[in-house]
This record gives sequence, structure tokens and C-alpha cells, in this order.
Amino acid sequence: MVTKENAKQPARRGRPRGFDTETALDTGQRLFHASSYDAVGLAALTDALGVKPPSFYKAFGSKAAFFSRVLERYAQSALALDDILQPGRPPAQALAALLESAARTYTQDPEQRGCLVLEAARGQDGDDSATHARRVAEQRRNRIRQFIARTHPECAAAVTDFVTSTMSGLSASAREGMDQTRLMEVARIAIAGLEKQLGSE
Repeated sequence: MVTKENAKQPARRGRPRGFDTETALDTGQRLFHASSYDAVGLAALTDALGVKPPSFYKAFGSKAAFFSRVLERYAQSALALDDILQPGRPPAQALAALLESAARTYTQDPEQRGCLVLEAARGQDGDDSATHARRVAEQRRNRIRQFIARTHPECAAAVTDFVTSTMSGLSASAREGMDQTRLMEVARIAIAGLEKQLGSE
């Protein structure tokens, strides 16, 4: 006979109480940024999120899928292109703002130096992290190219390559420890080249 005393309580399902997806993505971003995708194991990740592996898999599917969501979220919040590359804004001015913002963003947090997307994209071919990062990086590159092409279609591809290569260099230098003052000087030299190519207005 089943009584209240010996009745087996049903196991709880779903996410644990207090689980918040945005908080989880923010925590994951900090972990991946401070170390790397490969350096953050599933045990360390779930421990930091305060969930068990089954709950993590139910919420995100896999570590790779979780990282992909982290990258998408990071790309929309760090150096938000829609806020910088506004229609009607002179291209040299907008790209100058982008490079200066990159120099500041890549150095503002000692635990999150450089760009999470660009640094992850440097991984080996076939790695899940590198594949996801390159996809996001290419989306951002296309967004910059489209912005430049509205006013300077003849040089949009070359200028885009220049800007994204400069941003990649700023990210790598930040990871190596270069401070904000030095990165801003690099950005300003690049901006001078952009103004020469695109005009200051």
C-alpha cells in the first residue's frame, strides 16, 4: 500500500528554479573569453552555470550550440554594427567610430581582452568553435561591405578587408597585452587611411 510517507516523489523536470538563459549566456561568454572554447570543459561550464549536464543539454542542445548562441549574442552587443553603421552617416566617420570603439572594447576588461568572435575564428579548420566564429565574422564583414557599397561601391571590398584586418590586428594585440592608448594610436593611423580613400565627409 502506498502511503504519504513511502510514496516516491516524482523527479523534477526542466530547468532548475532560477535558471535564466541570458545570465547563462553571459556567464558562458565570460568563461570562453577569459580562456577559450576548448579550455572550458563541460564540467566547468555547467558548474559555473549552476546546472547539471542533462539540464544544460535540454536548454542548449550541446556545448557547440551554446557557444554559437554566445557568439551571436556577443556580436549583437559588442560593437553593435547597427548602432555604428547608420544609413546616411559618412562612411569614413562611421568606420572611424567602429575602429575606435574596437580599441576601447578590446581592452576595457582585463578578463575579456580582444574580440571573442575574431579570436575564436583563429581556430583550426573543422573545429566547432572556429566554424561558428567564422560564420559570425563573415556576417559582420558582409554588413560592413554593404554599408560602404552604398556610397563607394568601387572600393567596398578592399576597404572592408582593410577595416576587418585592422580589427583583427587590434584584437590580437589586445590579447597580447597592448594597452588602450597604443591601440587607439593604431586605430587613428588606420582612420587617416580611410579618410584618404573615402573622404572625410
